[in-house]
Amino acid sequence: MRVDLFDFDLPPERIALRPVVPRDASRMLVVNPQTKPPLDDRIIRDLPGLLAPGDLLVVNDTRVIPARLDAMRKRGDQAARVEILLHQRETANIWRAFARPAKKLKAGDTVVFNKDGADPIEAAVCGEHSDGEVRLAFALSGASLDHAIEALGEVPLPPYIAGKRATDARDRDDYQTLFARRSGAVAAPTASLHFTPELVEAIRARGVAIEPLTLHVGAGTFLPVKATDTNAHRMHAEWGMVSEEAAAAMNATRAAGGRIVAAGTTALRLIETAARADGTILPWSGETDIFITPGYRFKGVDLLLTNFHLPKSTLFMLVAAFSGLETMRSAYAHAIRESYRFYSYGDACLLYPADLREAAP
Repeated sequence: MRVDLFDFDLPPERIALRPVVPRDASRMLVVNPQTKPPLDDRIIRDLPGLLAPGDLLVVNDTRVIPARLDAMRKRGDQAARVEILLHQRETANIWRAFARPAKKLKAGDTVVFNKDGADPIEAAVCGEHSDGEVRLAFALSGASLDHAIEALGEVPLPPYIAGKRATDARDRDDYQTLFARRSGAVAAPTASLHFTPELVEAIRARGVAIEPLTLHVGAGTFLPVKATDTNAHRMHAEWGMVSEEAAAAMNATRAAGGRIVAAGTTALRLIETAARADGTILPWSGETDIFITPGYRFKGVDLLLTNFHLPKSTLFMLVAAFSGLETMRSAYAHAIRESYRFYSYGDACLLYPADLREAAP
């Protein structure tokens, strides 16, 4: 499909630079292509009443690491400042990363990471790739490297926020979800930023179970689609895991007539990766580069809670595939008119699929 079909105009003032307080005070646009009108303005605290007893809410328990680091490249007697954004771990000591400016790094260079109050660490550039990507072999590995990154790094806010204000101490908490347990993401699964203990309690009181899976969101989620046709776009792979317990819970929910509700596009992409053609969810672990565009047949997810996404992004293509392109274009136009807040720190929408399998409760 043509990428320009997924474009729209977004006023800059609609981009949220901070989350609302408390988190569950965010607005939520309910989008149901099967109802007239298909749009309903709610708040995220209404979510429990829109779910039914026996439904299953699937969340991503990945934890964001402070993956943005300042560094000095050393090459003989020459030195140059570079910014590094870690995005995918390969081994105990090797990370793939985006470098800026990337042209300053070549294979064989030494990169030194330093920050006041923290011990410096070094890495060797052991490979280069396209789109400003490099491979870094650190002198430390495993837990020692993890601790060093925590001390040296900053929260990797998306460029549409970081370009408007500096990262600060608040972001260490704001850009982490209530469900964060497993370190490895360099971007938050932002649909879950809306959850509070009170909202979780209300969902469980409704008779809706909550089940975690893990997808370590990579910085590739921020990359624009440069191709003019979706067939020419390459997705960056991300590591994920669906445990035996999570797969069993989803299969039992579907067998009992309940719905699988994905909290975020990351949870949805992993569920769809692990789903068979008949909708059965298998335990799964590995890298996924699934790219969902209109025409995709969803196998494992019945409802999707998500935020509002960038024009011409793979995530807007995904929601267009789920609820229909024209439906989502209308929904986004409504959200812009009604001053909804967009992107990572913005408001939410609850999406019903265009081929709804069962009526809303």
